[in-house]
Amino acid sequence: MLPVRAAVLYTALLFGANPAAADIAAADALREGDMKKLNFSEAQPLPAIGLVGMDDAPRSLEEFRGKWVLVNFWATWCPPCRKEMPSLGALQTEFGGATFEVVTVATGRNAVPAIDKFFAEAGVTHLTALRDPKAELAREMGVAGLPVTVVLNPEGAEVGRLIGDADWHSAEARAVLTALMQ
Repeated sequence: MLPVRAAVLYTALLFGANPAAADIAAADALREGDMKKLNFSEAQPLPAIGLVGMDDAPRSLEEFRGKWVLVNFWATWCPPCRKEMPSLGALQTEFGGATFEVVTVATGRNAVPAIDKFFAEAGVTHLTALRDPKAELAREMGVAGLPVTVVLNPEGAEVGRLIGDADWHSAEARAVLTALMQ
């Protein structure tokens, strides 16, 4: 079935399909394992709700425009969130840079010391950690449970969502993300 999907994709590209949509189609065709839970959609603009950095400074997801961004909504008390965080750190270490970023958004009452302690215990480094203390952004984006990971395109719009935990550093996840960023 994969060769048929690939043929359709490349035919569409040949006849002038939208490159952004083609990237999503290619990524969608590669979904295996945990990535079967990743659902792609038409680009959805993000609500203009600010976040807070670990230093209490105002932050925004707008800062990451121009990159593909994996935004992970999580909490220190959430076992599946804790389970997947090391794979998000490994993904950022491998893919992070000028075109890709993993951003974690701790929702609700997650104190900075608890977040720092969790990251240290889990051995997680290189992640951009933001906070949504009143869960306003999470509510506006329809995040009802945790964890939820949202894929943002370089224009800053949501194009994919995975509900639940996943191994983000798996071969399947890397293949999907590589296809998406082509």
